This record gives sequence, C-alpha cells and structure tokens, in this order.
Amino acid sequence: MNKKTTDLMKMNSKAAAKKYNKKETIRTKHGGDGENEKDLKPRSPVVTLMGHVDHGKTSLLDYIRKTNIIAGEFGGITQHVGAYNVKFKNGKSITFLDTPGHEAFTAMRARGTKITDIVIIVIATDENVMPQTKEAISHAQGAKVPIIFALNKIDKVNSDPMKIKRKLSEMNFLLKEWGGNYPSQDISAKSGEGVDQLLEKILLEAKKLNLRANPNKPAEGTVIEASLEKERGYTTTILIQGGTLKVGDYLVAGTFHGKVKLILNERGKSLKKEYPSKPVIILGLNGPPFPGEKFKVFLNEKEAKQFVENKIKLKKEHKFRFQRKPQITLEQITLEQMTKKIKKLKLIIKADVDGSVEALSDSLENLSTDKIVVQIIYKNIGLISESDILLAVASNAIIIGFNVKITSKAKILANQKKIDIRLYSVIYNAINAIKKALDAQKIIPTKLVGTAKVINCFKHKKIGTIAGCLILTGQIKRNSKLRLIRKGQLIYSGELNSLKRFKEDVKEVNKGYECGIVIKNFNDIKIGDIIEFY
Repeated sequence: MNKKTTDLMKMNSKAAAKKYNKKETIRTKHGGDGENEKDLKPRSPVVTLMGHVDHGKTSLLDYIRKTNIIAGEFGGITQHVGAYNVKFKNGKSITFLDTPGHEAFTAMRARGTKITDIVIIVIATDENVMPQTKEAISHAQGAKVPIIFALNKIDKVNSDPMKIKRKLSEMNFLLKEWGGNYPSQDISAKSGEGVDQLLEKILLEAKKLNLRANPNKPAEGTVIEASLEKERGYTTTILIQGGTLKVGDYLVAGTFHGKVKLILNERGKSLKKEYPSKPVIILGLNGPPFPGEKFKVFLNEKEAKQFVENKIKLKKEHKFRFQRKPQITLEQITLEQMTKKIKKLKLIIKADVDGSVEALSDSLENLSTDKIVVQIIYKNIGLISESDILLAVASNAIIIGFNVKITSKAKILANQKKIDIRLYSVIYNAINAIKKALDAQKIIPTKLVGTAKVINCFKHKKIGTIAGCLILTGQIKRNSKLRLIRKGQLIYSGELNSLKRFKEDVKEVNKGYECGIVIKNFNDIKIGDIIEFY
C-alpha cells in the first residue's frame, strides 16, 4: 500500500480527499495539454497594438493606462516593461503588449510562440494606409488572430475616416459597419473620443474567444524581454499564460534558471503572486532569456537544473533539434504533395511598382489547382527586407521578387533561416517556375519500389561517396531512379551509379539486407538520409 492510499484512508471526509487530489494535481501538472474542464477559469485577453510608427499606438496605450484604471492605482510607470495590464471599474481587465514593431511580433511567432489573442491595427485617418500598416496587417493575418481596426486622429482637421475604410475594403478588409467581418472604431488617442467603445469591442471579441486558463498549477508562459540592471541584476518581463506564479518558485526560461526573489507589476508594486494573462517583472534568473522563450516553474532547484542540463546537452548533440521544421522550397513542393499532402503554397511578392505586384499576384493565384492553392499572404513594392524574411519564416512561405534586390541584412537572415527567395526580371519566368513546380507531380513517378536508410558513409578518391545502406522496404534494383530525402526535405533526384554487396556488383537487394550505394553525380550523402527508389 503506497503513501497516497494510506493518506487517503486517514481522511474522514470527501472534502478532505478532494483537497488532497487538488493538491496532487497542482504538484505534478506543468504542461497546458490535457487540462480538466473544471480547472479552467476565464482569463483576460492579451492584445497587441500594431501599425505605422507615427499613427498613435503609444499615445493610445498611454491614454488607456492613465484613464481607465481602478481608482487608487494612478501613478507613474516605473520603467518600460513591454506589457501592461489595465484594470477597469467593471472588474474586467486587458493585457496590452507594447512591442517595438511587427517584426518583433513575428520573430516571436517564428519561435513557435503564441502570445497574442487579439491584434489592434492603428491607422491615422489624416494620412493613408501606409506600407508599414500593410505589413502589420499581413503579420497579424499570419498569426491567425482576430483583427480590430482603430482609426485614430479623428480630432485632426484633415481627418478622413471614410477614405481609410474605402482603402481597407479595396484590400479585402470589409468593416462590420459596411457588412463585413472586421470590427473597427473611430478614435482620438489625444482626447479619448471612441476609446471606451474600442475597449468594449475588445472585450466583446474576447468573450467570443472564450479565453480560459488553469490557475491551479505551477506557472508557465512566455518571456517578453530581459535586461541587466546594475543594482538588481537580471530582470525579466514575462507573461503568465497558465498557472499561478509565486515568490519563491523555481523558474526555468530558455537555458536560464533561478528562484523568483521578487515579483513586480508594471508600476513597481511588489506582489506575492500573480495569475494567468498578467505581465510581471521578476528577479532571480541567472541570465537573460531571449524574447519568445517559454518559461515554466519546477518543484525544486534540482529538478530545474536537471531540465536545463538536458536541454543544453540536446542542443549540442542535435544542432537543429530545437529549430523550426525545414522551410518550403520550390524543389520540395512535389515531395510535400506526395508525403504530406500539402494544400497551400504560400507566397510573398515584392516588386518595383504596383502594376507589377498586381499583375504577378493575379497570375500566380490563377495557377491554383484542385490539389494545391496558391495563396499570396503579402504583396508590396520595395526591397526585400528583414521583415519579409521573418514573415516567410513564421508562415512557411516562398518569396518572389520582381525587379527588386535584397537588403544585405535580409540576405544574411534568409541564409540563416533557409528561406527560398526567387528573383525575376520577366513576369513570364516567375509564372513558369511556379507552374512547373505545381505540375511536377504529373511527370515524377510516385510508385515506390523500395526505401533504404544510410547507416554509414565512406569517402573514395576515385568513386566519391559510398553510402552503406539498410534496405527498409521493398526491393531496389540497379536501374532504379531515386530520391534522397533529409529531415523530410527533398535533397536530390537522380539514379544509381553502382549497387554492391560485399564488394560484388549485384542487380538487386531485398528488404532487411545491407548494401553499398553510389549515386551518380552526387556525393553529399549523410548518415540518417532516406533514399526512395522508384
């Protein structure tokens, strides 16, 4: 009889047993998967403000923070913390993320981090829908979160909200007041006109999302930012997405860990604990984790350190283990359709003039078939920038450039992230390249006769790379065509140069046997590669 059973037998009431079980659940549960329905409680929405740099995001956030909070909480912000929780007199609250731009927003998303529930796109009504605004909209769409448009600066003499609404409708963003699906609100961040109505629409959208979290478990969430201060050491701003964080908890964020010595809200008030959807500043980590890193609380220091040590060890042993899956390329599209049944080819289009952008995007979208849809997730004029690369990473998209160049920083980032960028000076060539990729499945045979796994590699001065293989399925023959696949990505298509067993040339090798393979005109073979024969 174990200790838990003995303890339960000593309890004289059902209430005590219930309390014990609840305690056990709190003690053992770290992850957010498999939550019990009864443990989930309503939580505040997390909202990100995005848009052009001068259209009033900061002014709007300042107005909301200073005027719509509970009496007695007025006071200056002690420092910039990147996130603010605003409490209202009706008991509701909203957490606003003050990100430096949509690039940072998408960089977080590219790390696999879902941090935002709703995005507010702020547009100045005395100007136009600027290129940076269009980028922000595309990044918000890529995150697949609800969008609310805040049409700002209606107090200006030359304000023209109708012009902005018409422009949005031309971009296929029809507002609700015009019978569409996107909520909007005319506001003035300066005078506060319309801001209350905007907040009501945020809470209404949040109600539709039915946002909930389990507060009765160790805390988990995401790092917003981190810094080193002379007097206090490393300070880390985090967003709690599940559980309850308490002073004294042992926390791991990325590859850093430590005991939570102090919890502060954005106004510098010291807290003993905090709940889901709340941003806080913590002190106690032994280093600065990257924005977008996940954090979680452990039972003790030993468990936390063991987790960090294992994580570091795995990163060293498997360089790409914690990176995203390989980005899509035109060469990979055919393989993706055969093995993963890809349904969408996502493209980002950058061109020199608006006419080229529209002509190219329309032509490429018309190439969609019943098996695969070509989706233009973003299109604009100008150089291919870092922002375009980040959007491609987060959305798994290919970038098509027409009569444009790539910035030096974007080129470096694209190489790091393995983004497929195709540059063209003739529209027909761009269309033809995509068409060939989509039609490739018609000319490449799909009937596999066998598969082999590379278990060893040998270099030979005259022959090249000899792959020692184990036949996994079927039967391979010397006259077979082949495809070499590495981590799910098509690396090479070709044919055999030789097939041997024990230094003897053979015509075929069956499942379960080992053999030596030399691929014609290809030597970049690595252990773990899969070779398909057809």
